Amino acid sequence: MSQSSTTLRQYEAIAAITSRMLEQARAGVWDDVVTLGSQYQEAVGALRNMGELGKEERATQRKLLVRILDDDANIRQLVSPELNRLGKLLGDIRRQHTVLQAYCAPSLKQ
Repeated sequence: MSQSSTTLRQYEAIAAITSRMLEQARAGVWDDVVTLGSQYQEAVGALRNMGELGKEERATQRKLLVRILDDDANIRQLVSPELNRLGKLLGDIRRQHTVLQAYCAPSLKQ
């Protein structure tokens, strides 16, 4: 197998990962999205060590990159409300913790 076809296969693997990430994000299975995100980072890291593509393979690379970026944009759109919800939840927990410290801590010191 040539070095450029190995590189192209890596792009295909990355596209498959982002496609699965999007499916899981649509299903709201966030743990799987995070796991796949780690796989994505590893796959991209491996790509950095691979050779350049030939002129003919660049068209295929471009199509795969467009697909990867489209999936990424859709994932970000789905993740944003979830991140906002989690941020609000963390804020609520911090406020509860502050209230508990203010009202319960003095009585515990006695």
